[in-house]
Amino acid sequence: MSEESGQAPSLPAGPGPEPPVATITVSDINEAWAEGVRDFRAAPAYGLVFGAIYAAGGLLIVLSATALGLSYLVYPLAGGFVLIGPLAAVGLYEVSRRRERDMPLTWRTVLGVIFEQRHRQLAWMGAVTLFFFVVWLYAVQLLIALFLGSHNFASFHDFLADVMTTPEGLLFLLLGNAIGAALSIVLFSITFVSFPLLLDHDVDFVTAMITSIRAVITNPLPAIGWAITIVLLLILASLPFFVGLVVVLPVLGHSTWHLYRKLVPAQIGQPGTKPPGIS
Repeated sequence: MSEESGQAPSLPAGPGPEPPVATITVSDINEAWAEGVRDFRAAPAYGLVFGAIYAAGGLLIVLSATALGLSYLVYPLAGGFVLIGPLAAVGLYEVSRRRERDMPLTWRTVLGVIFEQRHRQLAWMGAVTLFFFVVWLYAVQLLIALFLGSHNFASFHDFLADVMTTPEGLLFLLLGNAIGAALSIVLFSITFVSFPLLLDHDVDFVTAMITSIRAVITNPLPAIGWAITIVLLLILASLPFFVGLVVVLPVLGHSTWHLYRKLVPAQIGQPGTKPPGIS
């Protein structure tokens, strides 16, 4: 294990032993939020920089779509961009991990660990997340072709008028939101704890996804509450022009790390260390 990164070498590709998952309560979620805010306040520069990069990415996507005359794709693009939030927060997980372990916290060490992930299983998890984003964009384009293909949209206002005032538009809106919700639920389930787990432990990405799903199944109400809170915060933070993400992303990222800590024991795969409430 590298002394500077605190990580073990990369794993074989095959699924490994599944880490135990703890049962949590609403009070654990509240505590994770408090701990996340403390991390952000203790190391604000990291949070603000990562948050600004994420916000700038969202703004760039929207401006590019507008410049290309695809302003009607702004809403689905913005919605899909939110899906890659867990991937964008990897640096924030590393900041919280280092603070928790009293490890050196510098830009060199944090960025070094992020750069290392290209050789690790976390990179595959990132590819899975981006795959969902691409699927969402193709689904939107297919629905537009099926229901609104004969319409011309000079502006986002024209697109919105067609969507809200025609039967085809309303059906497009209904199916589009249903597909988006389904993709979001699946992606949330497989990323609930997978990114922090991959950063923290020597497990493969398939095992991480399975563990994440088990964490959701073991804690359905806390997981649902966590998901709803994240969605509401990201929606509010995205208006206007993604500015709020500069602060909301780091708080979410740090809090996610501490929630992961409550769901997955600090030491996994060691006999006799399984605390009460672990399944």
